[in-house]
Amino acid sequence: MTTSKSPHMTDYEAEYRNFHLEVPTEFNFAIDVIGKWANDPNKVAMFWLGQHGEERSLTYAHFAEQSSRAANAFAQLGIQKGDRVMVMLPRIPEWWETVLGLVKLGAVPIPCTTLLTAKDIQLRAEVAEVLGFITDDEGAKKFDQVRKDCPSIKYAILVETHATDKKAGWTDYHQIAEQASPIYTGPKTKSDDPCLVYFTSGTVGYPKMVLHTHASYPIGHTITGKYWLDLHEDDLHWNLSEMGWAKAAWSNLFGPWIMGAAMFIQDARGKFNAFETLELLNKYPISTLCAPPTVYRMLVLDEPIAYLKAHPPKALRHCVGAGEPLNPEVIKIWQDVTGMTIRDGYGQTETVLICANFPPLPVKPGSMGKPSPGFHLSVIDHDGSELPPNKEGDIAIRIKPERPTWMFKEYWRNPEASQACIRGDWYITGDRAYKDEDGYFWFVGRADDVIISASYRIGPFEVESALKEHPAVAESAVVASPDEMRSEIVKAYIILAPGYTASPALVSELQEHVKRVTAPYKYPREIEFVESLPKTISGKIRRVELREMERKKKLGK
Repeated sequence: MTTSKSPHMTDYEAEYRNFHLEVPTEFNFAIDVIGKWANDPNKVAMFWLGQHGEERSLTYAHFAEQSSRAANAFAQLGIQKGDRVMVMLPRIPEWWETVLGLVKLGAVPIPCTTLLTAKDIQLRAEVAEVLGFITDDEGAKKFDQVRKDCPSIKYAILVETHATDKKAGWTDYHQIAEQASPIYTGPKTKSDDPCLVYFTSGTVGYPKMVLHTHASYPIGHTITGKYWLDLHEDDLHWNLSEMGWAKAAWSNLFGPWIMGAAMFIQDARGKFNAFETLELLNKYPISTLCAPPTVYRMLVLDEPIAYLKAHPPKALRHCVGAGEPLNPEVIKIWQDVTGMTIRDGYGQTETVLICANFPPLPVKPGSMGKPSPGFHLSVIDHDGSELPPNKEGDIAIRIKPERPTWMFKEYWRNPEASQACIRGDWYITGDRAYKDEDGYFWFVGRADDVIISASYRIGPFEVESALKEHPAVAESAVVASPDEMRSEIVKAYIILAPGYTASPALVSELQEHVKRVTAPYKYPREIEFVESLPKTISGKIRRVELREMERKKKLGK
């Protein structure tokens, strides 16, 4: 069953032309937005589902009060405005309480995935000169391994609801929060003050620190929440993002809550389960869904699709995907079964949503859609000139004469990297695309992912999309492999769908399939079947790792 309501955006061109967001001199999301919605004491902000099926309905008033307690407790410890604090927690309400508390205080939270190793924690603490570390029992075990190597961290704060004994060297979050005042009276933050630091996913090289202000993400994600997620106050939004990825800020924090919607949060810590996901969509009144392409690809396999047909979503009306481009075949299968079109969106840790298939736009399956209001987005060449339709180039945002507010301030403490992404009047995203005659953008790949074989330029995404149309392919990654004759050839790593077995015959079948679906020169000359693919914490395939593996294998270096 689906419900319908009028989208916020009904005329793309008019909205793009007339777009404006007010940026006050002073702004604090935890005070000005959460505080506003908390005026209604019964307004639900989150429906939380625990690991063991426990349910909690939490109001905006709850988060307003708990974040004030957290801010006051942190201030009493000694954490001040501008201090960096790492937050490494699973999807539990305390993540939102502590992050909002730090934002309210003017401290700078650094959200981290729970997948970080002890060494990862040490490295991040060192480069950001972190003062505090907030985590649960699992994270505490990792941190204790490197505590002596993290001299900047003075405050280790433990959020562990199941702990029965005190851990030496740790401050109990619940204890200090309960003792703190529920009213925060500290000074406001300026809109251009530091608000949040995210480490990039690091598909190439070591992650950089992306610094956002109180305006760039908190206010800027109005673009994300209003126009793309299309959230209304009575929506229940489910985003399947891990909390260490910037997508959590997009769709598990700023986007939904600036619109006054409620979030469905499942504290799932195991491997993704397609049937469980479909079961929850059938059981709870989830009205909007945001998931990475990897999830949708798992949901449209034969058995999950059969389950979906028998157990349709209870209240779903709108679906979006982000993280990597979504294959046209996946969009088609999902639409055939649910009647809903997955609307792809594109952005970065450095930005809010900058390109998307917005509700009033006809979807061209496989396209990124059109530029977001608030951005002049284009495809440019090496000289910084805009390219005509159907010419591949670098995706870029115009930053002169005026830089959009809804972008990061800088790569913090890395002026070389901050400068390296500027070309003339443009910020370079690092991704390649072309634009068609209608102004739609078509993703080709990361600049480093494009394959040049016998002078042909081949984007990995189009080959992966062709492979996905074959029923034997659950997921694939396409990379360049060194070749003496052609310089590089197309190599595909493939995870097989259930019921299929690797064989030379299947290799030939897949190669012929790609030749039929796309240009013959793009077919993978080598195919390797694998059980898993290397990915970043945000679910993006680390093609760089596969490329390096190919180089070592072929060239011995």
